[in-house]
Amino acid sequence: MPPETPSHAIDRLDDDDYPAYTMGRAAEMIGATPGFLRAIGEARLITPLRSEGGHRRYSRYQLRIAARARELVDAGTPIEAACRIVILEDQLEEALRLNEELRGRPPRSSGPAGS
Repeated sequence: MPPETPSHAIDRLDDDDYPAYTMGRAAEMIGATPGFLRAIGEARLITPLRSEGGHRRYSRYQLRIAARARELVDAGTPIEAACRIVILEDQLEEALRLNEELRGRPPRSSGPAGS
C-alpha cells in the first residue's frame, strides 16, 4: 500500500468513522477497561475494525457509543440492557433526523444517542 500524503492523513484524523484508537487507548479515553469494550463488542453494540495485525481499532463515533453504554452500566443497568438502550437511542436519533430532513428542516446537531 503506498504511503499517504500528509494532507490525506490529517483528513482521516478528522473522520469520525476512522478507526484511530487502539483498545487500550479507547478504554482509557472512556474510563473503562478493555474487558468492557470486548463485552459491548460481544453484545454487538459496536464492531471494532481490525488492524493488519488483528488488533481492535475504534473510531470516535464508536467511542461515543461506548461511553454512553458505560454511563448506563455505571448507573446500574445490566450491560445487555444498556447496549439495547443505546441501539434504540441511536435508531431514534436517526429517525428524527430523517423526519426533519424530509420536512425540509436542517437536521439537529446533537450527537448519537442524544449526546
